[in-house]
Amino acid sequence: MMMVTGAMAQDHVGPVTDYVKANIEPWLVDPVVVSAIKEQNAANAGLGQADIDKLDQQWRAETEASDRPLIDKVLANALSQFLSAKQDEAGGMITEAFVMDNKGLNVGQSAVTSDYWQGDEAKWQKSYGAGAGAIFVDEVEKDESTQTLQSQASIAITDPASGEVIGAITVGINVDGL
Repeated sequence: MMMVTGAMAQDHVGPVTDYVKANIEPWLVDPVVVSAIKEQNAANAGLGQADIDKLDQQWRAETEASDRPLIDKVLANALSQFLSAKQDEAGGMITEAFVMDNKGLNVGQSAVTSDYWQGDEAKWQKSYGAGAGAIFVDEVEKDESTQTLQSQASIAITDPASGEVIGAITVGINVDGL
């Protein structure tokens, strides 16, 4: 991906934010999303940084392997199926979607990400880390394979029952389609 600079680089923030509020935020209270994050948060509560690093290394190795137990487990779950369906319904406006837990680990995704741990990246830190209602719209990048302009929008996900921030979602938005 190639970064886009100048005035155009910031013109996308409003339209991307509007698209996210209208089209993505309604998904975030769906029981499929909320329960998947809460289950993973509970299952991973005892993970330390060394455990997270090991899982991330396993994921990265699996992206190049034919045997992919961790990747296949995530791609087969109900949340990944939900995100894939939402991406398909978006008619090309959404280029990717993945949900992260309270440690920044992938919970579900529409396509394989290059790594499993997003917790060290702005997409997680500026959404989950910023608290309830946070939306972080990243720079516009040109996807060389599709020749489209894209931006990632990341949104904190809140448990509707408790109001607690439990995870985040990152969605690739086709800026050309706005």
